[in-house]
Amino acid sequence: MTRMKTLPLPSNVRRLLLALPAAWLLASCAMPGASSSTSTSPSLDTAISAPYRGQKAQARDVYRHPKETLEFFGVAPTQSVLEIAPGGGWYTDILGPYLKDRGTLYEAEYVGAGSLPEAEARSNAAFEQKLASNPAIYGRVPFGTLQSRQFVGLPAGLQVDRVLTFRNIHNWIEDGQIDANMRAFYSVLKPGGVLGVEEHRARPGTPLQQMIDTGYLTEAYVIQHAQAAGFKLVASSAINNNPRDTKDYPNGVWSLPPTYRGGDVDRARFAAIGESDRMTLRFVKP
Repeated sequence: MTRMKTLPLPSNVRRLLLALPAAWLLASCAMPGASSSTSTSPSLDTAISAPYRGQKAQARDVYRHPKETLEFFGVAPTQSVLEIAPGGGWYTDILGPYLKDRGTLYEAEYVGAGSLPEAEARSNAAFEQKLASNPAIYGRVPFGTLQSRQFVGLPAGLQVDRVLTFRNIHNWIEDGQIDANMRAFYSVLKPGGVLGVEEHRARPGTPLQQMIDTGYLTEAYVIQHAQAAGFKLVASSAINNNPRDTKDYPNGVWSLPPTYRGGDVDRARFAAIGESDRMTLRFVKP
């Protein structure tokens, strides 16, 4: 058998071959499922389009703009996020899956001075059960309440990257808790952390009682109370603007979808207007 003569490889080829194992290793680590430490958290788009949210919830995306809103607040999958007064969990159904593997979502239901203890307890228990019974969707979500400036049931000394409140501030005025709540948000945020606010927007100069009665607040009012707690306004967005909203309805903001407090009266007109015109504000804790 004739032995073939082995020719020496050029130096640049030798360097390339030596580099290949390292490149293969890096590539394999980047591949989905290549390592047990690889995150399975969905992207924000995937979380928003997930079928468990249901058609009714997803039909509101056109009004609530969840992707653009969360991106404006700078929410990232590795962060700790505290959602205030989640209600039925419209945003929770997006935030939970998005944060479940690499971040942490905390929930705090609001307990106001005029709240009915039994009704609040039932509502909180139902919401907590929803989270606990679906760990594959939400992961582990620590749950507590916000009352009299205190977070009850959440870890002592909690510090988070983001505090988010969606269309809630109007509920805190009549019972005199808006300033206490703002101070609570400030205390629980890390330095440099963000308070994200979405709220129904009134015309400038709207009197306080009218704001309470209609659910629409002026931007100046919200900014004033956030700044009084120590926050700095760093940006506002037109993401949730709705110029069709004339803000002069018999049942205030609750005349509009999804509430339709007036029943069938002018329902088609309110449906054509859509959900409310809303401010979207980003504050930072210096």
